[in-house]
Amino acid sequence: MFKKILLVLILLVAGFAVVVSLQPADFRISRSATIAAPPDTVFAQVNDFHKWEAWSPWAKLDPQMKTTYEGPPAGTGAAYSWVGNSQVGEGKMTIQESKPAELVKLKLEFLKPMASTSTAEFSFKPKGGNTVVTWSMYGENNFVGKAFSLVMNMDKMLGGYFEKGLAQMKAISEAEAKK
Repeated sequence: MFKKILLVLILLVAGFAVVVSLQPADFRISRSATIAAPPDTVFAQVNDFHKWEAWSPWAKLDPQMKTTYEGPPAGTGAAYSWVGNSQVGEGKMTIQESKPAELVKLKLEFLKPMASTSTAEFSFKPKGGNTVVTWSMYGENNFVGKAFSLVMNMDKMLGGYFEKGLAQMKAISEAEAKK
């Protein structure tokens, strides 16, 4: 009887491992917003980590979050580290590429609650007197990430935060553009 139970458990674990391994390795989350401000105004909100507290949805989740800044004050090489509660975790962002009023590309390193590395991008496209800003995050899922994706939809889980952040960025950028 014990051998049969053990065999069933082994088959269940093996079946689960096969299902997890068949999940997509890549993920991409992306949201866009049209902001009534020129690209350079919106770009300034993203290119300087010191401005993120005003619009980042994660800054609002933990007002006690400890942050540190490294490197130049803005642009390529600027880095931002955080340690917060269970909702924001711990990690570091580093600007890898900065093209004024066009693109900010970040290396995003999560340390807690689950270690992972991904890329975040903000692109800025002029459209009439407005700017279409697109916030994307993409990377590869390891085995744990693939297993997590079976029970949690990353796009639904993070997409709402992207939308909140873009809405707050919109309000700030549009107010700046009116000055």
